[in-house]
Amino acid sequence: MTTFRKIITGVATVAAAFGGVFTAGPSAVADGKWCNHSVCIETYDTGTYLGRVEVSVTNTNQPNRISARVWTTNNWSANTKVEDVAKFRTYRDQVYPQRHFPAGTRLCAEGFRGGESVGLPCVTLTN
Repeated sequence: MTTFRKIITGVATVAAAFGGVFTAGPSAVADGKWCNHSVCIETYDTGTYLGRVEVSVTNTNQPNRISARVWTTNNWSANTKVEDVAKFRTYRDQVYPQRHFPAGTRLCAEGFRGGESVGLPCVTLTN
């Protein structure tokens, strides 16, 4: 094997390894909770079935209007209710997809506080 071919093979191997790490992200093999900044999503089902998804958004030291949007990369989405939340309170709401999604589908939730995005956790659904 030539030196050039060895270098190309090595670079391709490293790129594939890093690509797998970066694209996989956390997986929802069972129920769990995933957070990003002030927003968390929690699932209560196993595998690729989502019956209920809870979204929580932590508020700051002042009252705010809070809401969230939950969606999958498989074209399902839902908005949560808009609620005025007192300072230092956590907003919680649930959405109910009640369906199976293909393995590899990403579930994401974006929380909004005072109209501004305050976090975007995502998780990959697996069997």
